[in-house]
Amino acid sequence: MTETAPPGAREVFGDDVARAMRFAELLADHGVERGLIGPREVERLWERHLLNSAVLAELLPRAARVVDLGSGAGLPGVPLALAAPELEITLLEPMARRVEWLEYVAATLELRVTVVRGRAEEPAIRRQLGGTEFVVARAVAPLAKLCEWALPLLRTGGHLLAMKGAGAADELVRDREPVARLGGGEPRIESCGMKVVSDPATVVIVEKVGGPRARRIRKDR
Repeated sequence: MTETAPPGAREVFGDDVARAMRFAELLADHGVERGLIGPREVERLWERHLLNSAVLAELLPRAARVVDLGSGAGLPGVPLALAAPELEITLLEPMARRVEWLEYVAATLELRVTVVRGRAEEPAIRRQLGGTEFVVARAVAPLAKLCEWALPLLRTGGHLLAMKGAGAADELVRDREPVARLGGGEPRIESCGMKVVSDPATVVIVEKVGGPRARRIRKDR
């Protein structure tokens, strides 16, 4: 339910918990009909979506430049903007109706975010958003494909933070070599929100260490 914020929401969102509640209401009221979330997701918006997305802020330094690749419903970008308003967040989304939704949410919640329509692989988007410090993504694509899209947007030393599910470890093994060929370092897994949510967020982190076909692999950020 969205009427009240669950335990942990105040800790994550601080003074912006009221705006987080409003975002939950918007998703509950319009998310299903717009095809942003499934019908069963309404009852677990906080734990599975809002808090799960917001705790990603634990891995981001203050005032970092962040691109939310394939933002869709605004996840994880909108909860991140509420939990860490000092971040400079761009919501990148190719579908017109979802861009319209993101612009509506940003205006309604008075968020300091930028909404951009386009695909990460487009030359114009790479020129516009290239050199960013972090790319975040949630339920967008397998790791290798995600790196193909995300790494060209990052500066060298920047990081992709890919939110993944239970199969993250297997995905790392499967995609390690193509990630390296694309210029990514050794992927690693971290968990976020262990003190806030019952099911912590699983995040695969890939540092950009070079251009495509790079063979160098680093273990640490």
